[in-house]
Amino acid sequence: MKLGLLGIDDQIAPIVAAARRRGDDIALVCDVAADSPHAALVEGLPRADSWEALVDPRSTDAVLVGGDGWNELRAEGVRKLVQAGRTLVLSQPLELSMLWAYEIDMIRKDSAARLIPVLPDRLQPFLERLREEIEAGLAGAGSLGPLETIECQRRLRDRSRERVLGQFARDADLLRALVGDPRRLSTLGGGESDAAWGTLAVGLTGAANLPVRWRVARGESPGLSIALVGGSGSLAVEIPADDAEWTLTAEPGGHVERVTFDRAATILGLLDGSSSAGSDVAPAMWDDAARAIELAETVPRSLARGRAIDLHQEEFSELGTFKGTMASLGCALVLCGLFVLLLATLVGGIAREAGWEFGERIAGVWPVAVLVVLGAFLFLQLLPLLIGSNPPERGVGASTDPAGRQHE
Repeated sequence: MKLGLLGIDDQIAPIVAAARRRGDDIALVCDVAADSPHAALVEGLPRADSWEALVDPRSTDAVLVGGDGWNELRAEGVRKLVQAGRTLVLSQPLELSMLWAYEIDMIRKDSAARLIPVLPDRLQPFLERLREEIEAGLAGAGSLGPLETIECQRRLRDRSRERVLGQFARDADLLRALVGDPRRLSTLGGGESDAAWGTLAVGLTGAANLPVRWRVARGESPGLSIALVGGSGSLAVEIPADDAEWTLTAEPGGHVERVTFDRAATILGLLDGSSSAGSDVAPAMWDDAARAIELAETVPRSLARGRAIDLHQEEFSELGTFKGTMASLGCALVLCGLFVLLLATLVGGIAREAGWEFGERIAGVWPVAVLVVLGAFLFLQLLPLLIGSNPPERGVGASTDPAGRQHE
């Protein structure tokens, strides 16, 4: 397989290394700085001066997109590559912007580009075990008794705002795979100060009203701990930041299982269709990545306001955008109609008192003008029916159960 590289970072570098080990060809490298900590990995490989060289589908089979040194030029390159229908593997998150993420998603739907976010952890078999236990617990048949909470602790060396939000955008995908889309997000922290991020705690509540708590902690060995806490026991998974062993621990009894999980090989398997991950959870798609970015972007708003934020499961599509635009335009037309009514009444009264016949005629035209404008507005509502619509895709507006199955 021939791969292209547009930027690099800690998520893309292991994929590049794994691809080279298995004999894949890194055909073009673009926008990798000479002082990058991963520069040695691509030393001696063919270079491209611009992302435009990656647009041609004959140049590479797929393009890996990294986030280090992210700028508007690379963002534009990603847009153009998606418009060209290329297959992309994208670091998560490239940009903590919900608008950018959904813009890419709308372009993807038009061009049929294949976008694979680097979110492999949801495919690890231990996560499938947690999901099954959550389903059983909510049904009252779990081995842990009635489920009380899900506790997540993310250990980080660097607890800056950017690192914390970037990590939450990745962990949020795991939580969505386990319990579905949250309906409410709340935060605990010290306001908007920099110190708030080092002790940030995020609470998520979903349709089943099972509380999920995610918090940041200082740790020299970065990783994530997810624990299901029930009335009669707990089940915890220790997720390392690197490709070290994952550990599953059941209490009481102290039963421990360990297994390795190769994230880079999993992504390459999804890319070439050879993935054999032992999980029934659906692989993350770009709309999953976009939803996780939206959740991460909501955290600073909740922190600044000091209250919970209700989350709406909207369908981000051209039809949804059209409906939103029409709703806004309808409100504007109602306000303008009231203004025209008042103005026409005033002008008509003054014209009659002054004997201004032309002014009276102008004032008398307003019902027809308003009727024409409203008629045109109502006709615009029929455009989706006249143009037709595609069958609904799996998108951000569709809810999923913990197994990743879609429900409209």
